[in-house]
Amino acid sequence: MDDQKKGFFDTLGLLDWVCLVPTLFLFFVGIITVYSAGGGMAGRGGFFALRQILWGGVSVGTFLFFYTVGYKKLLNLAYPIYGGVLALLCIVLLVGMTVKGSQSWFHLGPARLQPSEIGKIALALLLAKHLCRYPPVTFAALSSGALLAGLSCILVLAQPDMGSALVYAVMIFVALFVAGTPKGYLAGVCALGIVSLPVGWQFLKEYQKMRILVFLDPSVDPLGAGYNVIQSRIAVGSGGLWGKGFMNGLQSKLRFLPEPHTDFAFSVFSEEFGFVGTVLVLLLFSLLLWRCIEVGLRSKDARAKVLVAVLSSWIWFQMAEGIGMSMGILPVTGLPLPFMSYGGSSLVALSAALGLVTSVYRTTLKSYE
Repeated sequence: MDDQKKGFFDTLGLLDWVCLVPTLFLFFVGIITVYSAGGGMAGRGGFFALRQILWGGVSVGTFLFFYTVGYKKLLNLAYPIYGGVLALLCIVLLVGMTVKGSQSWFHLGPARLQPSEIGKIALALLLAKHLCRYPPVTFAALSSGALLAGLSCILVLAQPDMGSALVYAVMIFVALFVAGTPKGYLAGVCALGIVSLPVGWQFLKEYQKMRILVFLDPSVDPLGAGYNVIQSRIAVGSGGLWGKGFMNGLQSKLRFLPEPHTDFAFSVFSEEFGFVGTVLVLLLFSLLLWRCIEVGLRSKDARAKVLVAVLSSWIWFQMAEGIGMSMGILPVTGLPLPFMSYGGSSLVALSAALGLVTSVYRTTLKSYE
């Protein structure tokens, strides 16, 4: 028993703090943003912040589980894990609860679970194992891998959750690229995606179509879908250089900014901490992503390279989309800003992703010395 405890603590001593420190800072920034967005103790800010802290505790346990089990053991279970997630994505279409127009959630007492967030972990494991077992260098291998991975993307799109489906699509494309898919095939995948856009447009809900139209011109619906974008731009722009100060953002306090603790958390932070604060947040994200990419590059395991690349692309895309839609330069998709937006399912899934990345770091630690 003592040897087991010693081994566990020795494993903890191999944590990659270059990766974890910026993550902890982003989580702390998220807590104060959620608190302020909810109006502090006078509103629901205290409730949101406390719930997020509790989810943070669950996320620490999730991180440690994935880190100690290790990516190699989890890759061995990639197919059954992915199959289980596909089953959950099917079940949620039948009995899930609808939130913001998407039937994406299971109601579990005081908490809610979003299977599409778990699906990102399962998809990353599947892509890392399948594409390295069957390299996508032939049309048959490429098709089988893309179709298998695309099943989850289709189920998520059926909810409909366009934002998460876009994340899945980015993850699949990055995996194909890192796994060595010939450039001609990749160009064909891109061309197929572009050609299918008019067909995909027909399957979008009206509110999803309006989000895209509003992105092109917010004045199309200034009191409806365009209102969110307009108010978010005002919040970001009014922060100036240093911001208005913690708890002094008017857009969220006067309830002009919708969903300030989730979709537009970055807008709340920008208004209160200004350009300087947003630059610091971008530097934290940059440090985190740089470290993740470095871990993948240093690994000699092809599966680990694909796994880390896919997980990094997930974090990068959600960061870029969360910030971009707050500034009005990208369409509103409802994707949470990693580690900063309120939401337990997202935070737990991201912690699992970092646990996998850090387990890769542990196996390649000699390369750093």
